[in-house]
Amino acid sequence: MTSRAIATVGAVVLAVAFLCVAGVATLTGAASVCSVITTPSGTTGRYDDEQLHHAQIIITVGVQDGIPVRGQIIAVATALQESGLRNLGHLGENNDHDSLGLFQQRPSQGWGTPAQIMNPEYAAGAFYRKLVTIPGWQTMPLTVAAQAVQRSAYPDAYAKWEGDANVLVGLASGQPGGGTAGPGEQCISVGGWMKPVQGPLVSGFRTTERPGHDGVDIAAPKGTTIHAAASGLVIRVVCNAHLINGDPYSCDVDGDPVTVRGCGWYIELLHPDSSVTRYCHMVRRPSIDVGQQVAVGQIIGQVGSSGHSSGPHLHLETHTGQPATESNAVDPVGFFAVRGIDLSQPAGAVSGVYVGRGSRPSAREQ
Repeated sequence: MTSRAIATVGAVVLAVAFLCVAGVATLTGAASVCSVITTPSGTTGRYDDEQLHHAQIIITVGVQDGIPVRGQIIAVATALQESGLRNLGHLGENNDHDSLGLFQQRPSQGWGTPAQIMNPEYAAGAFYRKLVTIPGWQTMPLTVAAQAVQRSAYPDAYAKWEGDANVLVGLASGQPGGGTAGPGEQCISVGGWMKPVQGPLVSGFRTTERPGHDGVDIAAPKGTTIHAAASGLVIRVVCNAHLINGDPYSCDVDGDPVTVRGCGWYIELLHPDSSVTRYCHMVRRPSIDVGQQVAVGQIIGQVGSSGHSSGPHLHLETHTGQPATESNAVDPVGFFAVRGIDLSQPAGAVSGVYVGRGSRPSAREQ
């Protein structure tokens, strides 16, 4: 299958995801709603087939060129700002220079011939080739990285598109679904965050009964997929389990709430806002590795009961920086709330879009 064919198929998948949430989709049994993305202008509506097709081309070219997820998000956000994800030709009196295409690249500045720039695959590749020459681009704020490539007269304009770009890349790399949020469906906020696993909260943050509990517990059957709560960099993949006498204990079997301590199999993700999310008690070693970039909604593991655990659940922690320690742990409920996600709702109901199914790791109680 050609890259253009792949992009076409992907755009159809993305279009289905957004068409299914046109207007407002109400969560069964929930007061909150999940709607389509709200654009910075304040209007509400879905992206059309043309825009989704172009987003998928940008993402596909990035994958083929080995560009990390962060780079794909930067590229999509840039195209949203420059062209609204439309392959614009010369705009006559409305054209600011000789800018063309998805990224409004200029032939006079060496981006290529007009015919080349009007080819979305070429334009995306040209953007990525410039992006990867910028030292430190992967850790820069999105708007700084985009501006380093584009040299725009409006350098701060890219930031407002980061949430939408997160969602688009997440939908393309995950398994998008649609419709109302029934069993097996999740919700992504406009800011690019989601509840990592669907299920009820069964234990809170540092409660009177469990003052050493540095996160919250979300109940789910063993093997339930865990999704990245937001795009980020994998900074830890660890087995942390031992008996109370200090002897090692396997993370590949169920743990015990009395005799075993530790988080079991867990990972940590570092997000663009410098926050860290930690996901504990996975059933087996996650299939992702340290240094890997992941998109919001990407599957990162499965629910288990490894380590200090009495049954299958996700122990979720949120930290304000790295390294993730007891001192910078914050209540995930409040952390997610300011990012548009209600952890008390099974699917994390917010204004956003649906996607498909899919601690201090020590003696402190997880």
